[in-house]
Formats: sequence, C-alpha cells, structure tokens
Amino acid sequence: MQERPIDQVSLVEAEHFEPGTATLLVYVAEPAVFAAGHIAGSVHVAPAELVCGRPPATGRLPSRERLNGLFSRLGYRPALDIVAYDDEGGGWAGRFLWTLDVIGHRRWRYLNGGIHAWLAAGKPVATGAGRIPDPMAAQVALDLSPVAEAVDMLRAMRDPDQVIWDVRSAEEFRGERRAAKYAGHVPGAKHLDWLRLKNPDDHLRLSPNLPELLRQQGITPDKTVITHCQTHHRSGLSYMVARLLGFPRIRAYHGSWSEWGNRDDLLVAVGDADG
Repeated sequence: MQERPIDQVSLVEAEHFEPGTATLLVYVAEPAVFAAGHIAGSVHVAPAELVCGRPPATGRLPSRERLNGLFSRLGYRPALDIVAYDDEGGGWAGRFLWTLDVIGHRRWRYLNGGIHAWLAAGKPVATGAGRIPDPMAAQVALDLSPVAEAVDMLRAMRDPDQVIWDVRSAEEFRGERRAAKYAGHVPGAKHLDWLRLKNPDDHLRLSPNLPELLRQQGITPDKTVITHCQTHHRSGLSYMVARLLGFPRIRAYHGSWSEWGNRDDLLVAVGDADG
C-alpha cells in the first residue's frame, strides 16, 4: 500500500480555535444534537450520510454518487481547511475524516474533545439549523488506499508486518456479546477498546500517552495497521488517532464485524487475544 502524506493533518484545541474564512467547520451529529448547540459557523453532517446503510454491512462506504451529493451540499473545494468535531470524542468525526482521506483531501484537523471540550472552555454555541454553505457541484475521485476489504484482512492475518486492530468492547471481542451471526474476533487481531483512546475526565479529549498505549498492544507505526469495529463507526476514532500519530500505513475495514461476522466462509476466534 502506498504511503500517504501525513503532514497536513493535526489536532486543534478548543481554547485556541478560531474558525477562519477558508475553514469548513463540520459537526457530525444527529440533527437534534446539532440543533441543540453547535459552534457558530458549523455545517451539519448526519452520521447516516457517511455510511451506505445496506445490511448486513451497513457501515460500508456510500456510493460515489452519494458522496458527490454530500460534498456538493457542503460546498466542498480542495483548497478548504476542514475541521471536524462531534459529541462523542471522535468516532463520527474520525469517520468523516477517513472519508476525506478517501476522496483525497488530506488537509484536515480534529477539534480535540469536540463540543464537550468547547463548552468546557467557556466558548459560546449557536442553536438551530446552522450555516448553509453555498453549494458547489463536486465530482470526487476515490482513493481507496485507506479502505480495507475482507480479502485485505485475510492477507493481514498471515503477514507479520501487518496488524489488525479491533476496537470493539472486550465482550464483543471474546465472543460473549453477539452482534452478528457469529461472535468473536478475527484470528490474530489485537484488541484495544476505542473507549481507552478518549479521556472521560478531560471532556473526551484524546487520552494522554497514546503512542505507549498502542505500543503495549503491538500496534506500532512500522506495521501496516487495519482497524475495525462493528460498522466502522468506533474505528473512525482509531483510524484518526493513528493518522494523527503519523502512522504511514493505516487503513479501516469498512465492512467491519457486521460483514465478517455474517459470512460463513471466514474464520472466527473466541476468547482473549491470540498470537
């Protein structure tokens, strides 16, 4: 997999953030949450706009036509500085930023902690519909290098230079909680719950010492890393974290467990991490 540029993605803190005229500020949240309070100037993206919605693998990438519609509505231009945030500490924001990588836009920032950190910093919010950008017809080109499929997972299982990073709960990973036909995990996968990547005692900002936390689980930047969850929502956060940490070869399995765990031809392991 070709390495992607990593020097145009960054983290921004609420205390220091001031949206500029060339900034597209995107709040990924349910409509009622957005309307209840958002940073002035934000545009709204609903989580449903970022997924295909077709069972069983509802979290797969939407069609190019749907992506064209979304980015046309957002008034997307390649020159924009795009800042994303959400209300949950980075899952949906990360999913949106992964989508930006997929359309080749790799100049983005994440507002650390999202709306919770913004409010904790004493910053004002607006209510209602939010900013409606000037529409601009977008014809996005897809770069699928950030996207992993089941066949890529099969290759990663046999390759010591690749790591599969499962960010679901421990109960899902061990097979004690079923959310598909089969319960368990991809054989050889490393487990690190997405909840450990964000700090509930610091307004859901990213946890400190993330490189060490990942290293302890064998998730290091010298490897090709494929991350997943159930529907590539929670793994939006792990993908984003790896990008912010400068991992040069990070991908997300967009079919995630909702695809893998519903197929009869793929291996499933149960119990704690193996290998």
